[in-house]
Amino acid sequence: MKRLEFSHPRMNREFNTIQCMIRMYCRKHHNTRHEFCPECAELLEYARARLGKCLFQEGKTTCAKCPVHCYKPAMREQARAVMRFAGPRMIYHHPILTFWHYIDGRREEPIKKD
Repeated sequence: MKRLEFSHPRMNREFNTIQCMIRMYCRKHHNTRHEFCPECAELLEYARARLGKCLFQEGKTTCAKCPVHCYKPAMREQARAVMRFAGPRMIYHHPILTFWHYIDGRREEPIKKD
């Protein structure tokens, strides 16, 4: 999967975090090695599209704390399953992304983009 460039490093980091989580989930649950299965590739593309349209952009908190739920219910449940699996394992595989995700989650509320 190619890396997409968002307008702000914060959004790139958010995309990299969800991409790593989906990769971990897909490897374990769908026995993939280098590529995503079609279901996980669809979730990743959906997450990329949602991040691109986020109202808060670089001012966003984590999606779980966001007041605007922009995922469709089915995709939201799929993302939750991925995060439930990958979240506890991220500290071992991607400690720096985990640290920044924790810092981003500490924001009281998102800052709306002008």
